[in-house]
Amino acid sequence: MQVSSLNEVKIYSLSAGRSLPEWLSDRKKRALQKKDVDIRRRIELIQDFEMPTVSTKIKVSRDGQYIMAVGTYKPRVRCFDTYQLSQKFERCLDSEVVTFEILSDDYSKIVFLQCGRFVEFHSQHGHYYRTRIPKFGRDFSYHYPSCDLYFVGASSEVYRLNLEQGRFLNSLQTEASESNVCDINPVHFLFAMGTAEGKVECWDPRTRNRVGLLDCALSSVTADTEIDGLPSISALTFDGALNMAVGTSTGQVLLYDLRSSNPLIVKDHHYGLPIKSIQFQRPLDLIISADSRIIKMWNKDTGKIFTSMEPEHGINDVCLYPNSGMLMTANEAPKMNIYYIPVLGPAPKWCSFLDNLTEELEENPESTVYDDYKFVTRKDLENLGLSHLIGSTLLRAYMHGFFMDIRLYHKAKMMANPFAYEEYRREKIRQKIEETRAQRVQLKKLPKVNKELALKLIEEEGEEQQITRKRKQKNLPSLLKDDRFKVMFENPDFQVDEQSEEFRLLNPLVSKISEKRKRKLKILEELEAKGEEEEEEPEGKASDAESSESSDDEKGWVEEVRKQRKLLRQEEKLKRRERSKEDQQTLLKPQFFEIKEGEEFRSFKDSAKKQKLMKETLEDRLKLEEKLGTLNVSDTTVGSKQATFKLKKSEQQRKQQEAEKRHRQERKTLRRSANHLKSKRGRGRLFH
Repeated sequence: MQVSSLNEVKIYSLSAGRSLPEWLSDRKKRALQKKDVDIRRRIELIQDFEMPTVSTKIKVSRDGQYIMAVGTYKPRVRCFDTYQLSQKFERCLDSEVVTFEILSDDYSKIVFLQCGRFVEFHSQHGHYYRTRIPKFGRDFSYHYPSCDLYFVGASSEVYRLNLEQGRFLNSLQTEASESNVCDINPVHFLFAMGTAEGKVECWDPRTRNRVGLLDCALSSVTADTEIDGLPSISALTFDGALNMAVGTSTGQVLLYDLRSSNPLIVKDHHYGLPIKSIQFQRPLDLIISADSRIIKMWNKDTGKIFTSMEPEHGINDVCLYPNSGMLMTANEAPKMNIYYIPVLGPAPKWCSFLDNLTEELEENPESTVYDDYKFVTRKDLENLGLSHLIGSTLLRAYMHGFFMDIRLYHKAKMMANPFAYEEYRREKIRQKIEETRAQRVQLKKLPKVNKELALKLIEEEGEEQQITRKRKQKNLPSLLKDDRFKVMFENPDFQVDEQSEEFRLLNPLVSKISEKRKRKLKILEELEAKGEEEEEEPEGKASDAESSESSDDEKGWVEEVRKQRKLLRQEEKLKRRERSKEDQQTLLKPQFFEIKEGEEFRSFKDSAKKQKLMKETLEDRLKLEEKLGTLNVSDTTVGSKQATFKLKKSEQQRKQQEAEKRHRQERKTLRRSANHLKSKRGRGRLFH
């Protein structure tokens, strides 16, 4: 079981871990469980909860006892019994399922919409009836009061099939060229359909007339969104009588009140992928929206992110188990994922042991420590001279840096700075000496680091003390005496750089104010040099002249900022001139290039010709190579010609594959380390 946390919301992945093949014997399975810790500690909530290749849709029956999923290959439907924690039955189909609907409370009445324009009905014993619709269907909804099935697809018409009479009724004629999704409101049974033009049409099934039209494509485009084409509707669902959520093909989710044509909130996934599924979680007022890459949970009133999940494989469908915190997904992989989020609700009654398990894990948290790895940033790699290792297997990308082996880090540090130990030793000796000096009777003096800041704090502290004396209040603790800020006045790394651009622009009056403090600092240093004890700290009220100067400074702070900007521009010009002089003085050294084996060097123009050839089509390149005689053509045994070539992947595809590969490797290493630490708990007797 894998545990992740985002925004302090813990997510338990119950399907994480290795799965054993079905053809293994029980003896081999027991032997593998003894050898492999990951297999022994995995949680198999429902036995064989997977598909042969890919799962496309997943739904739960209204009584909560059965979970049904469809997938490939071959096209099939599997029903899982939650009371038995195993598979109930499996039925193979003639063609792939686009979507399906469970009409009864259990699995006894199911309707499948297949990709070959077929509509197939199944009863409790199996296949019952099969018919076809005129155009290819994409979605359908069931109207319970009239027993009508509404089919939408690659047509401007909405086909109606009455299950009571067993015949097709007059279809609804819409203005859309094609429709993608549809849904029926469970309260007042309003029929809504999402079109390819980015509009939502609402129809009244009683009068068979259109009662509303929403232009969601126009509302989804805001100042922050970037789209390539016209957004179409890819997901649609109702919540109660008045709320409706719409998902677009460009990755936006719009929440509507049916009484208004403007959306209440627009949420962008920022991936540009079509929204696959939208679910409402009423107890916490959350909306669960998913595209093929990420599942996001956010507040429907504010749009604030609650938590999110990124599975390893692409997402096809999301199903929220009713009245619980369990979430199931159909993926582009054989295994279907099961997540348990205790914040959303309790575990279902058929797996109530999950509540006890998660409570024990929260009571005894295990901290993950990477003792064998060192986290370094890009700047650290440049200082160590290891920036050329970026992209290799020696560095594992993580957040804003990389993980590297601690032994390699120590070796590189010794080579980059061989005297680091001597400097560390001197620093430790100096700290020990200062600690012994602190035990003696010391004079009241300023710290060695950030003297001006300390003097400013002393002055402000004196003024606050006088105010508190008048008001008879308690004195606040001093920052100089607080141990939390002690390092700021001892470690030279915390020294304020007054010459930096940020400091000079954000503090336009600091130059004049610092002159007064510098005068006091000089006086204090002279007194310390003479060995005179300072009986009083440099504090007190400012004179009339100082107050007048400060008021003049406050009035002219704009002029000071302008002066600082002019000085910064002049400094930048001087730096540019110095760099140009250095560039003129430097001599360019010749560069040597290594020619690959099997190639002949002709001229530098060959590279430009090759780039031009890569832009041509394959037919033109083959003709040109035949003319030049560079194409290797071999004769086969039949007498025909055979030419072999290798297609190069684009740079964007190569980078994306490398990023996905690194991401998978990181997850594997993190999972192995987490499982290694959890193996000490010995929690292997969850299922027998």
